Amino acid sequence: MNEHAQKATVFLRDEARSAWHDNAVWWVRQKRDRAQHSVPEWEELRSLAQRIKAHALSRLADYLEEFERNARALGAHVHWARNADEHNRIVHGILRDHGVQRLVKSKSMLTEECHLNPYLIERGIEVVDTDLGERIVQLLREPPSHIVMPAIHLKKEDIGELFHVQLGTPKGVSDPKALTEAARHHLRSKFLAAQAGLTGVNFAIAETGGLVVCTNEGNADLGVALPPLHIACMGVEKIVPRQQDLGVFLRLLARSATGQSITTYSAHFHGPRPGGELHIVIVDHGRSKLLARSEFRRSLSCIRCGACLNTCPVYRRSGGHSYGVTVPGPIGSVLAPSIDAEKHAALPFASSLCGSCTDVCPVRIDLHHQLLAWRGEIAAQGLLPPDKSIGARVGRIVLSHTWLYRMAGSLARFALRVLPRGILYSRLNAWGLSRELPVPPAKSFRAQWRARGKP
Repeated sequence: MNEHAQKATVFLRDEARSAWHDNAVWWVRQKRDRAQHSVPEWEELRSLAQRIKAHALSRLADYLEEFERNARALGAHVHWARNADEHNRIVHGILRDHGVQRLVKSKSMLTEECHLNPYLIERGIEVVDTDLGERIVQLLREPPSHIVMPAIHLKKEDIGELFHVQLGTPKGVSDPKALTEAARHHLRSKFLAAQAGLTGVNFAIAETGGLVVCTNEGNADLGVALPPLHIACMGVEKIVPRQQDLGVFLRLLARSATGQSITTYSAHFHGPRPGGELHIVIVDHGRSKLLARSEFRRSLSCIRCGACLNTCPVYRRSGGHSYGVTVPGPIGSVLAPSIDAEKHAALPFASSLCGSCTDVCPVRIDLHHQLLAWRGEIAAQGLLPPDKSIGARVGRIVLSHTWLYRMAGSLARFALRVLPRGILYSRLNAWGLSRELPVPPAKSFRAQWRARGKP
């Protein structure tokens, strides 16, 4: 059994929690649908966003250089990192040169991807995530389980117990308002004591050299407004050509992510604040490999809204931690193999290929087609486990011969009717460990069709 399947099996053992997780994430998907239907030109916006991203990726090097020139002209320092290790060393070098020992961070999936927090902590720097969900999972010493809602896998009672242990709140308190107030008091001292603030980047504008950071809590704004040093970390794919393009993406982002009309705070940074410094770290970390592959290039259009996670039946039922990567769900299952195909060979198979992820993507990434392409790539590299490779070969033979397909159907119907449960639901049937097989019909569809006098 692969790693994703093993972790998903553990998650599913708690049936009440897995059902609650499924419903909670689906509720966000439903909010997204209502927000979509409130915008008559929604499909036109998606098409426009798709074209803008495709154009930006077709001239990515040019736009990155334009962004660098304009950002430097505004007074920002620009750094380039080929991979996670270089990114971490650059950020640490900036902090070390400024004598920083206390850093506050807003949400940044890139720094999670690069494992920046443990890197800095090992070198004596206090790192505090200030997004509430991120702070919760940081206190639990867990990675985020969702790219927009990092603690969606936790119930309010779990958080109440955590805050009782870590923050000293009264035992048994689980009221969300009270817990949020406790978090505010806890984080306030961290903001005031911080010597530097670090943010991610939602959009980088080539035309102006400016950055846009979207949050619902205002923690990014406060985190970089108090200390003199602001570090912004971005993947190369965050570039948009013009400032007027932002209107398209900002209308799509929040509606796709949480069903809001717009994020509560969309902060624009054009150079450092007076008396401060702004350092921008631009990171590749496998993006160029995807850019060079025409079948996977469109995955770089992702704006990290999380809509594909919220709709995916596999993610909803298996939980984000089952994927073992920073970005889970359909988009993560496309991105992760580009970093290490052998390590993440199971992820493209963690999908029903139903296409729902493609349907909700605000930039029209053909996710289910890319997942299918990765399955072929993994098979071609010889990375399939024996059970999958043998099963695929047997399936190909059966499906290639009509008589064999009919005979296999007859045998399966017979076996499901007469074999005892101890055999059907044994370790030989991995699907049956967590699923009840349907009652087979007495006759095949073909037999029923002929019985009705159809040709």
